[in-house]
Amino acid sequence: MVESQNPAKTGIKVIVVGTGFAGLTAAIECHRKGHDVLVLEKFPELKLLGDIISFGPNSSRLFGRWPGVAEKLEPLSMRADAITLKSWKGETVFTQYWEGEDKEFGIRYDGHRGEFHEIVYNHAIEIGVEIRLGARVEDYFEDDKQAGVILQNNERITADVVIAAEGVRSKGRKIVLGFEDAPKPSGYAVYRSWFSAEEIAKDPDTKHFTEGGDQHVAWLGPDVHFIAACMKNGKDFSWVCTHKDEADIEESWQLEAPLEDARKVLEGWDPIVQKILDKTPSPLIDWKLVYRDPLPTWISKGRRIALIGDSAHPFLPTSIQGASQAMEDGVTIAVCLRESGGPDKVQEAVAAFEAIRYERVKSAQKTGEQTRDIWHKADFEAAKKNPESMRLRREAWLLGFDAEKYAEENYARTVEVLRRTGLQDTSEARKLHVPEARFGYLEYDGDEKRPATAAEKVSAEAHAVNGTVIS
Repeated sequence: MVESQNPAKTGIKVIVVGTGFAGLTAAIECHRKGHDVLVLEKFPELKLLGDIISFGPNSSRLFGRWPGVAEKLEPLSMRADAITLKSWKGETVFTQYWEGEDKEFGIRYDGHRGEFHEIVYNHAIEIGVEIRLGARVEDYFEDDKQAGVILQNNERITADVVIAAEGVRSKGRKIVLGFEDAPKPSGYAVYRSWFSAEEIAKDPDTKHFTEGGDQHVAWLGPDVHFIAACMKNGKDFSWVCTHKDEADIEESWQLEAPLEDARKVLEGWDPIVQKILDKTPSPLIDWKLVYRDPLPTWISKGRRIALIGDSAHPFLPTSIQGASQAMEDGVTIAVCLRESGGPDKVQEAVAAFEAIRYERVKSAQKTGEQTRDIWHKADFEAAKKNPESMRLRREAWLLGFDAEKYAEENYARTVEVLRRTGLQDTSEARKLHVPEARFGYLEYDGDEKRPATAAEKVSAEAHAVNGTVIS
């Protein structure tokens, strides 16, 4: 059995519900920090589901701390040196290079969700994390001394802390909010596909995707964008298409859709896009983007149950941060529990977790809204004069962050405030952790005339390498 480390035992018992990247990160990090952790997963077996997923440098550095994981992810990761942004008609607007970002912030990983998940899941098993499959959680409970869950078979399991990480329909949301809240349509959905690039390579008009290294191209149109990527040295091809959609999502948010549905959305677009569709197998994944109003809190009144990842804060894909922020949540709560000193202080740790994470996550979510609005409402004539206005917002405050280190260094001062205000009020403690450069490249608080400070700008090196290429 491979061991990440041999930490001192804290005596803290943790239940993690869900084996997505949020739940697995929380479980792995709780194990690394010396907690006794049990993971419950409703599905009876692991399946390699999904398509492309992205982990920025702020989460990839965590992979590097798990022995062997980064080495397994690397050969599966897309290594395009840039992303090229085009108008829906096919005119190149801007090419954004990643070399400066990689040097400034570190490596990132983009690849198949299922393949990446299998690696992380297996690592959790290898280091000794206990995972129970086929364990469907139906309810959560807590009192002054413990928290727990009730399974579908009426089995009750208790611990000091329960971490709800089972996604947008988490049963843990009810005990945190005090009521049932239904998901709302975001107004958008995403068609998704992943397939062999063999046919792409045969067509003279598309074979360039499979030549000269991995490729990444985005086409932008009115309230629609289409992103295609070729990876694994021309072996695999993936694309996603975000579009307007008001469909009801009460029963399911991931469906199948015929390829013709995407053709209707992309009718009249660049002939290269049409060629890609010609080579795409049907059906597609039709993923309805669920919207959640910002929650007033992610933690229960008893401060023993915490929501993390999509359970607490679903992200728009245009943020390219959903999975990364979920991982940041997982490591942060594990650190807070360790820093608390033991089982009798876990309520303090849970309150500190929320205070440390809340404002950062809200700011990160805004980056996705920015990019969506910039891309979907693009003025291409204006973009020709200022191509860089179309660039992905990738700032130091977001990508250069080390969640583990930050929690370790800021736990004590956070708890100092919480002890003064009381654990039921985290508002003052949250203010300690508002990102200094939260406005990013483009202000999103309405103060568009305020010039960005030096701290808010990409470093000179990254900015220079992320230069403009117009063709």
